[in-house]
Amino acid sequence: MKAGLTQTGVSAKLGRPQSFVAKYEGGERRLDVIEFVQVCVALGVDPCTIISQVQENIEV
Repeated sequence: MKAGLTQTGVSAKLGRPQSFVAKYEGGERRLDVIEFVQVCVALGVDPCTIISQVQENIEV
């Protein structure tokens, strides 16, 4: 949403079907590392920033 893209827009940037985006967005599937980086690039965000934010929210 922040990137101003729909699932269709993200899927077009990734060269994947819209259902691919819907499944990982809905939690039906997980992304591997390569897919995660590709999605970050498509959204214009730094993968390291996302990982740092997740890490801050994990209680160990």
